[in-house]
Amino acid sequence: MKPLQTDSVIPLYHQLKDRLKKSIESGQWKPGDQIPSENQLMNEYNVSRNTAKKSIEELVQDGLLYRIQGKGTFVAKPKLQQSLMSLYSFSKVFKEKGLVPKDIILEIREVKPSPEIKAELQLSGDETVIEMKRLRCVGDDPFTLESSFFPKTVVPEMEQLKKVGETSLYDLLEQEFNIIVTKAREVFEPVLIREEESKYLQTTAGKPALLLERTAFGANGLPVEFCRSIVRGDRCRFYTELT
Repeated sequence: MKPLQTDSVIPLYHQLKDRLKKSIESGQWKPGDQIPSENQLMNEYNVSRNTAKKSIEELVQDGLLYRIQGKGTFVAKPKLQQSLMSLYSFSKVFKEKGLVPKDIILEIREVKPSPEIKAELQLSGDETVIEMKRLRCVGDDPFTLESSFFPKTVVPEMEQLKKVGETSLYDLLEQEFNIIVTKAREVFEPVLIREEESKYLQTTAGKPALLLERTAFGANGLPVEFCRSIVRGDRCRFYTELT
C-alpha cells in the first residue's frame, strides 16, 4: 500500500481519512464491518495516535462510521437520500431504489387537535381529527416516526387507513376517499431524539434527527393532512438543487 505523503501540504489526518473513506465507498468495507483500531492504523500508516483518532472522528461526524463503546468502530449503513425538488412519497421513492418499505401502524384514533394542528388544517370550532401514528421502515430498519392528522371530512372512516401498509398514503386517499394531493408545504428543523422516540426508532436518545412538518393540500386548495415526522439523522439525507 502506498504510504502517506509526509511532505504534502495535505495534513496526514486528511490523507488517512481519504484512504479510509475510499475503503468504504469501494465496498471493501461493508456496512456493519469493524474497521482497524487506532493502534492498527498507527502501525499500518506510521502515524501518531492523534492522527488516527482525528481521521476516525471526522468519518464518524460525516456519518460513514459509528462507534460502539468497548467494541470498536464500524461502517455505517448508507443514508437514504431524498430530493426536495417535487412532491414525493417515501414508499414510492424506496421502491424505485429497489428497497422494501414497510409501515407499522402504531395507532389510529380520533383526537382533539392542538391549536397548531387546527391552524394548519384550517379548522374552526370543536372539530376533532383523525390521527394515524406509524413507524416507517426500510425492511426491518426504522427511519421515521410519523403522526398524520386528517380532518374528518377527508377521512370519515378511519378503519380504511389500516390499508396504508398495502399502498402509499396518498394513493390510499385517492382510491378510498377520492382525495388527490396536488401540493405540499414542508418545514425542517434539527432536533434531538427523545427517550420515547428512541424506543421506536431503535437508536439512542439525544442523537440528532430532523423534525419534518408537512401540510398537504387537495385539488380544491384546502389542507387534507398535517404530518409531523421525526427522521433519524443518521439514516436520511435531503437535498435540493439551486439554479
